Amino acid sequence: MTRGLVAAGCIVSGLVFAACGSGSPSSTPPASSTTTSTTSTTVVAETVQNLVVTAAVRQSLLAAGAAHQQLAVSDYTGLAAGETYYAYDAATVTYWAGAALDPSPTSLQAQVSNQDDGSYLLFWKPAGGSWRVYDDGLGGIGTTPCPIAIPAGVRAAWQWSADACRPPGI
Repeated sequence: MTRGLVAAGCIVSGLVFAACGSGSPSSTPPASSTTTSTTSTTVVAETVQNLVVTAAVRQSLLAAGAAHQQLAVSDYTGLAAGETYYAYDAATVTYWAGAALDPSPTSLQAQVSNQDDGSYLLFWKPAGGSWRVYDDGLGGIGTTPCPIAIPAGVRAAWQWSADACRPPGI
């Protein structure tokens, strides 16, 4: 009888722990690793690919950025030239992007939203998911922290400094 109760208790405990581990995906980006090691040799495994920004990707970033600013896509003329970055981290099956939106000269709201913290945006999404957007216009300036931790491999692929939140010169 005692063994039966102990076994039942173990099964119930196992089910409780299993239930705690399931659920919806996290809203925070996954950590990334760009190195693996063997017993005596370190092997660098490049898991991040710098990708070309296609018209479809450009449109999806523009739509996600405009929605983040609570504005219509028509309030922007596109993404700022030379400031759009896009990468894929195979280790975490996650896409990353950085971009600045060009406000329409006829949209005062878009022009205001592009000032200060909203002047540069960071994006991440799991494969098959939707973009999550973070304001980063002030990230890394003075003591202002980055709004999201960009994996080192992504920053390296984009040729950003190790502590950068946005491209050089912005």
